[in-house]
Amino acid sequence: MSDQLYINANFFTADSRPWAHALVVRDERILYVGDEATARSLSPDAAVIDLGGRLALPGFVDGHAHVIGTGEALSQANLWGVEDLAEIRDRLARWKENNPDAPRILAMGWPHGAIPGGQPHRSMLDEQFPDVPVYAVAYDYHSIWLNSAALDEVGITVDTPDPLGGVIHRDETGEATGFVDETAYHGIVAPFLDELADESTNARNLELVQEAYRLTGVTTSCDMGFNEADFQTFLAGERSGRLTSRLKAYWRVNNTGDLQQNLAQVARAAELSETVSSPLLDVVGIKVIIDGTVDGCTAVLGAPYADGSTAEPIWPLDDLAPVVAAADAAGLKVAMHAIGDEAVRIAISAVEEAIRANGPIPRRHRIEHLEVVDRADVERLAALGITPSMQPVHVDPVNAPFWRAQLGDERADHGFPWPWMTEAGARLAFGTDSPTAAHPPLPNMYMAATRRSASAPEVAPNSEELAVPLEQAIVHGSAHSAWTCGAEDEVGRLRSGLFADFIVLDTNVFERPVDELLSTSVVMTVLGGEVVHDAGVREDG
Repeated sequence: MSDQLYINANFFTADSRPWAHALVVRDERILYVGDEATARSLSPDAAVIDLGGRLALPGFVDGHAHVIGTGEALSQANLWGVEDLAEIRDRLARWKENNPDAPRILAMGWPHGAIPGGQPHRSMLDEQFPDVPVYAVAYDYHSIWLNSAALDEVGITVDTPDPLGGVIHRDETGEATGFVDETAYHGIVAPFLDELADESTNARNLELVQEAYRLTGVTTSCDMGFNEADFQTFLAGERSGRLTSRLKAYWRVNNTGDLQQNLAQVARAAELSETVSSPLLDVVGIKVIIDGTVDGCTAVLGAPYADGSTAEPIWPLDDLAPVVAAADAAGLKVAMHAIGDEAVRIAISAVEEAIRANGPIPRRHRIEHLEVVDRADVERLAALGITPSMQPVHVDPVNAPFWRAQLGDERADHGFPWPWMTEAGARLAFGTDSPTAAHPPLPNMYMAATRRSASAPEVAPNSEELAVPLEQAIVHGSAHSAWTCGAEDEVGRLRSGLFADFIVLDTNVFERPVDELLSTSVVMTVLGGEVVHDAGVREDG
């Protein structure tokens, strides 16, 4: 295949030389990015593609996603943005009408604030759906709501014990209410649903998310919950040539309460990291979930919630430290979900113990979310080289009132403090955490730059002083996300030698009002020099 020369564009490189006007592709990689005259002299016989003066960016690297789950959510009942129980029931009913042969209703996205008292109950769904099982995942992906038919189908009874780090909520008689939290969801309900999905379902979900990524400009994603089913699905997709985005996978390690079982999960990740490494599929580390969420009052905080309650960690330090040390010694990158300030301290302490045990070896560990964090701990993590991985979409002011009410004090005013991270010298990675939030990166960048809601921009911003400039936000969502998973010499920037992964927008978002990010479209997506999405804007010369 001959070289391709892209001209007549404003290329934002997310690199040390941030702007260029021409780019040459040879054999999947960037040969040159800079001025047009030099580009033409380096490749005089290249096929010329005129981009019509448009803005081009590095393909987005979603720093935190659940990729197959994103595909699943695209086919489920959409509960995003619902305001009350009546709207939830209406959307479920409409989905069932449109899918009359579906044996069960699968839904995603309800916020805790839409439920009376924040506590869903099976009875709220039973009247409408007495016989059809309903499984509705909360927007934070840490809880699920089941009706009575679903509880019966899964086999949750009065005698089902709560697993370590999870809760099957119960009424005064001991019967399950249908609200299932944390590891009780991920360890009991989710595996049941996974078993129902056959190979064709998984393949469909993979195709749905690949198409969604092509259309919205995601060329690489960091999967934060990879498991055996996901692995087999992606492996089949790669072998059949159906992947149109790259995956950096973090293997999910669950706390079983048994050290040897926990270390066996780390060993499996290490095995895959040594045997599974291609430009499209690469296992790079492990993922652990230390705590839950603020909305569910399961995030681990140093001071109680507004109602006086506290939460215990899913991974206490004594359990976590040997797992992090083992992964660190094996050369794996460790991603640690820590939303509450005390959970962040547990994560940092685990890395400190790994450094003491293993000495000065290369490492790129990271903490996910950091919604409530002390500034002193930000300084600690930055000094240790830990990457804060955060998701602008989670700051959505539409969901903020319930989140703030759970904290009930000044901690809410310092939530999601992105500037603290960069001021401390940390490299900040941005992602979406889809499907806990929408997967398109441009609305995510809007929320980073404004702290406003992409779905309701008229709502007052959530702590506007903690926004970041748009150019910086895009770097966090591309170059820095690539760095944290060890892919800085592959993706995330437009630089000679890296894969030719870039996107073209129909609006120059740097020159227009920031609100236009919400209406801007990706008109071309290029992966390794191959155009995988083209809205018909190119002019070949």
